[in-house]
Amino acid sequence: MSKRAVDLAFQALYSLTDIRVILRETAPVHDLDEKQRAMAERLLENLERQVASLKQEVLK
Repeated sequence: MSKRAVDLAFQALYSLTDIRVILRETAPVHDLDEKQRAMAERLLENLERQVASLKQEVLK
């Protein structure tokens, strides 16, 4: 596996960790305010890009 693939895997894990923090802050009902919702949306978009790039890197 390339260094880029490893870096992408770690970036995706960091994004998931940030999402986890939001979920922990809003437990138990996970009712996100506007700021949290915007942050979660940004993190999920980044995560999707990171996973897509990781998939391309690993499968080439």
